[in-house]
Amino acid sequence: MSGTNDDWAKLTIGQRIRRLRDEVVMTQDDVAATADVSTDLIRKLEQGQRQTASLRSLFRISRALGVDIAVLLGPTRSAAAAGQDKLQIVAIRDALTSVEDILGELDDADAPDLTELARTVIYAWGIYRTAQYATLATLLPRLLADARAATHAATAAEAGRAADLTTQVHQITAGTLVRFGEADLGHVAAREALRLAAGALDPLRLASARDGLCFVLFNQNRYRDAERVAMTTAQQLEPTGQASTAHWSVYGGLLLRGATAVARQGRSGVASDLLTEAAAAVRQSDRERNDYEVIFGPNTLVMQTTDCAVITGDYVAAAKAARRMPRDSALPLYAQSRHLVDVAHTQLRLGRPQAAESTLLTLEQATPEWAALHRLPRVLVGELLIRGRPSERLRELAQRLQAIPARLEE
Repeated sequence: MSGTNDDWAKLTIGQRIRRLRDEVVMTQDDVAATADVSTDLIRKLEQGQRQTASLRSLFRISRALGVDIAVLLGPTRSAAAAGQDKLQIVAIRDALTSVEDILGELDDADAPDLTELARTVIYAWGIYRTAQYATLATLLPRLLADARAATHAATAAEAGRAADLTTQVHQITAGTLVRFGEADLGHVAAREALRLAAGALDPLRLASARDGLCFVLFNQNRYRDAERVAMTTAQQLEPTGQASTAHWSVYGGLLLRGATAVARQGRSGVASDLLTEAAAAVRQSDRERNDYEVIFGPNTLVMQTTDCAVITGDYVAAAKAARRMPRDSALPLYAQSRHLVDVAHTQLRLGRPQAAESTLLTLEQATPEWAALHRLPRVLVGELLIRGRPSERLRELAQRLQAIPARLEE
């Protein structure tokens, strides 16, 4: 891919296809034949007569050109450009609240089959776990449309699987919208995920969708509601007999969600009890798990124990808990980033500003998009700026995060 990142960000999908095609010396017919799409589609994309295509077609085109689909789907201009995030959110909103089904305008002919949709969902979860939110925001409008069309086209025998996949698409959408500060719109996606999960006929998928709703409620500062949803679901799901490891994992994840919700209400004793219950669930598996996109295991327990201690202001306990996190943690990147924020917060409160600075720099290097979209790293950097003489590295980090000197209100 020639040219600078800024140059590439200015190109449309069609222009990117043309440039990549030129680099690998392929004609439009060559790309179409290799990707098993029509030459007409390639031509219309390159000429700007079409701005996008189905994810199925874009995946095939990207493979034919020898690149990841993210190269085609990255933001069409710099993510720092004015209004880019807003444009992406509007596109997601329009796809999420589409009226095509009401008007009878869904086109089953362009619907991906469920195997193709499943591959795209796996890819989208991978982007989500590695905090590539700009790429995900570009992908989601088309993915929502594809999921809706696939569900509409599904046979009776396929209905359960289609509902499961479409539930996951809405779970990803809800989480992404929250990352962009759109928790209320994320709530719409999370509630739609719950509705769809009922059709998946899998109690663990429904529990996972409820866990996703709890995450949205957290970001709406509705901690009591998050606690009620998490604990009611956990009670309904409590394992008995020969429960599967996945069952224990989802159950344990709900206990941790409940613990962090009650900690934010100042009820440290109840949070401690729930953490103890979660520790018992961890013993059902000796490793970190991600069942139904609910992360749970010994590393997650350490992360949430640290978080609860930070929230309740017990920074000595938070430091003690954080030391149990292995260097090669199996947590997804977004969860590692959230944990590093708690570590930096703890270091700052225990009078170790240089360690906090180092932790925040590590966080931003690992997940720059996550760091840029979340408030707490910015606030912690702002407080570090007023503590002594800030280093050059810290000033540069503050500039990247747009942090201003100020003390964090506890």
